[in-house]
Amino acid sequence: MPELPEVQAHAERLTQQFRGAVLEKFVPFNFTALKTAAPRPQAAYGAALLGVSRRGKYLLLDFGPIHFVIHLMQGGRLLVDDKQSPKPRNGQARFVFAAGPALLLTEAGKERRAGVWCVATEALDGPPLDRLGPDAQDYTPASLAAAFAADNMRVHGFLRNQRHIAGLGRMLANEVCHRAKLSPFAMTGKLGVDGATKVLDAVHEAIDDGLRYERTRTDMSSSADRPGRVHNRVGLPCPVCDDTIRSVSYSGYTVAYCPTCQTAGKVLADNTTSKFLK
Repeated sequence: MPELPEVQAHAERLTQQFRGAVLEKFVPFNFTALKTAAPRPQAAYGAALLGVSRRGKYLLLDFGPIHFVIHLMQGGRLLVDDKQSPKPRNGQARFVFAAGPALLLTEAGKERRAGVWCVATEALDGPPLDRLGPDAQDYTPASLAAAFAADNMRVHGFLRNQRHIAGLGRMLANEVCHRAKLSPFAMTGKLGVDGATKVLDAVHEAIDDGLRYERTRTDMSSSADRPGRVHNRVGLPCPVCDDTIRSVSYSGYTVAYCPTCQTAGKVLADNTTSKFLK
């Protein structure tokens, strides 16, 4: 799933290409694409796109009084659509402008979970964005330590939880834990301000590295393309200590980690009922 760096860089590309484009119509290709009943997309017709921004993993298309809020989920993409085919492959919805190319929301696979919310600008603090916690880059060490203490859970799960910290996912959680030299199953209640500072420094480093890479691209990367120290590197040597990157299954996720860097050389048991290292 695209995470903060991929979504942020894509918002910047789309702003550069489409700012000022006048919306002519919004075309959903199936009934699941538009998640809201009011306001209607027609309220934005004739308005110029002021820019594309990001909140968590959501893209926000700003048409003044109306925002279109888009979540790409696992297999979605918001693509520049030059051809505007009547039946685009994997097409979910299309933004048609008065001139130039359209924007096409696609989603690979059969789940059809990607979608669009049409939201009045003054109501952006409501659904779906009201489900998000603070953005990953908005935390301070003190506020993150307080959030850790308020909900004692495994740090990897905390970092993936959008209600706790918006914008991170499985890849960045792996990368942050490795950079912070923490077991993915370290308990947040034990980290304190010092631990929160290490985690936050690692968050900024991982995001900055991701943004540097994404900003070299002309499109959004796929998970397999994204450079990382441990994610998608299971079985390969750790770039820091040369130990072998390992993985462990946890709550339906595969977590990548380096034993030497993160768990004092201990290998984590590969099942969710084991007594995990804390």
